[in-house]
Amino acid sequence: MANVEPQQLSSRIIAIITSLLSILLSASSFSAVSSCSTASFHQPIKFVQDELGQKNIMVTCKAPSIVYTIAGSDSGGGAGIQADLKAIHTLSSGSCHGCSAITCLTAQNSMGVTKVHSPGIEFLREQLTCLEGDLYPSAIKVGMLGTGELAEEVGDWLRRLKETSRGGKNPLVVVDPVMISTSGHKLIDDDAKAKMIQKVFPNTDLVTPNKFEAEELLGRRLLTPDDIETGAREILRMGPKAVLIKGGHSFVEEQGKVGDGDFDGGNHVDVSEGFAQDYLLMSREFAEEGKPVKDRPRLCDGSRGVWICNDRYETIHTHGTGCTLSSAIATAWSMGQSERDDFSSGGKGEKVGALGSMYLVDACCIAKAYVNAGIARGVQLGKGPGPVVHTGFPSSHQHFPTVAFNAYSASPRSFLAMQSYRRAQTSQSEAVTLGRILPIVETVEWIEKLASTSGVEDIQLRIKDTSDYATVLDRIKSAQSICQRSGVRLWINDHWKAAIEAGGCFGIHLGQEDLASCVDFGGLDEIRAAGLAFGVSTHSYSELAVALGVRPSYISLGPVFPTSSKDVKFYPQGLETVRQWKSLIPPEIPLVAIGGIGDANVAKVVRGAGADCAAVIGAVTKVDDVAAAVTNLNEAMC
Repeated sequence: MANVEPQQLSSRIIAIITSLLSILLSASSFSAVSSCSTASFHQPIKFVQDELGQKNIMVTCKAPSIVYTIAGSDSGGGAGIQADLKAIHTLSSGSCHGCSAITCLTAQNSMGVTKVHSPGIEFLREQLTCLEGDLYPSAIKVGMLGTGELAEEVGDWLRRLKETSRGGKNPLVVVDPVMISTSGHKLIDDDAKAKMIQKVFPNTDLVTPNKFEAEELLGRRLLTPDDIETGAREILRMGPKAVLIKGGHSFVEEQGKVGDGDFDGGNHVDVSEGFAQDYLLMSREFAEEGKPVKDRPRLCDGSRGVWICNDRYETIHTHGTGCTLSSAIATAWSMGQSERDDFSSGGKGEKVGALGSMYLVDACCIAKAYVNAGIARGVQLGKGPGPVVHTGFPSSHQHFPTVAFNAYSASPRSFLAMQSYRRAQTSQSEAVTLGRILPIVETVEWIEKLASTSGVEDIQLRIKDTSDYATVLDRIKSAQSICQRSGVRLWINDHWKAAIEAGGCFGIHLGQEDLASCVDFGGLDEIRAAGLAFGVSTHSYSELAVALGVRPSYISLGPVFPTSSKDVKFYPQGLETVRQWKSLIPPEIPLVAIGGIGDANVAKVVRGAGADCAAVIGAVTKVDDVAAAVTNLNEAMC
């Protein structure tokens, strides 16, 4: 090295650093939530010259989104702005930047609060004005507003901010109305509550009261899930666009807190025992944002009312859950909005479907998973309860929530169990093994051709050229007769009634809109009663939560890559989303990847990302040698 010229050494160092950066960027496990977004990762490394003429490396990354927290300070670090800023930075892996405006200062530790100091209203106004003038927010979380004066000031500021929005877009405003503690203690006076309803709620997109706070707002107890749903509708009429009533406790627990004659122990109050259920309700107009098919409902549409559920954790280490949840919702939504802004402004990065489709219901699911993971890892730090631990973007099926049709269906009976080909190699399970590929065809003629092809174990019939019931039924019967003779399992897309009537079909596959219709007609019970397997399509986090709530035989994700075989309303998911879906789905449920898997080489890459089965169309219907294509696809998916 002693004989190497300085300029040569500099070039070698640059080359080494460039290689290391390339390795690090390509190895990112979830690049969509990095501080350098997916779009930035695909931008080239640039070399710039300094004033001495030396070349230096500059990696260009888009700026993180700005998320405000307007809340109190917790000197113990478990709640308030301390928890908010941790959630903003940790959940987003740096793709969001947190700013704070402090409404009050508390002297507290894990045992409790000893003193509260509220700075003058002029100082809060100065903080907000200073931030707004330089660091304009994508989303805002509002927490502790302990006085009427504070509530009025923040409400007026929010109104002015929305009246003077930049680029025609308003920041999302999430309000955690810190009024009643989780243990039931009142934290604000009546004047502050009145001003919050009058001034803050009309300028709020989402308000997130816990059950006790919802009762305080409504002036009555909420003793059943039906009470919760009715109460949410009434809070919605107070001005916010959406309300999330949090319930990290069971209704049974209320029995010890309610006076005689105030508790109906027989009115299904035990439906939440063992579950933490939150109820989200959105205005119809707000719920339309991001909806893929405007005139067809989904179970995850907020205007229907959505129960977001997960197992309860028996722990006292839950300090800061409300603060963390609301700031995580604001952060997750902001991550999605950043991705959408990048698309609309001509960003050249890879379009990540699930992230770009992160709207409010999705953000609530992500935030709940984030809090669940934090509660699961909670430990005692001092003498009192410990705080929620701040982990990364959700990556475990153990913490991801489900969406239930109602509070009474949080744990439905599973559909016919299936397992993946790879899992079957080592499992002792007697579950049916799903084929490595799932050809999807539109005609009986293709059913006949593929059913006689070696290596085809499952086929899905997707009839799109007619809705005439008699015609559909006749085609299904013909297809089933062919599959039965060949020992191939026949799946029917969408037409679940005809599939049940035809008899002999193996399974049903439904998209999210057809799933909602099926549920409304009581179809899931009929499909279970018929003993059929059941598969569900997913494209977004909220749709995944719906699918998990159904407990299906398999879950599909798509489109993985761009495709012309179907009018798809979602951006391509990419391989990173496949990897994440695999981690968010229990290992006993196979993951089927669909969309743009045109040959065995692509299938192999998808398999490497975690897909258990590849749903294919053109890879078998647009080739000269179908048998060879099937063989190659099966080998790729081993």
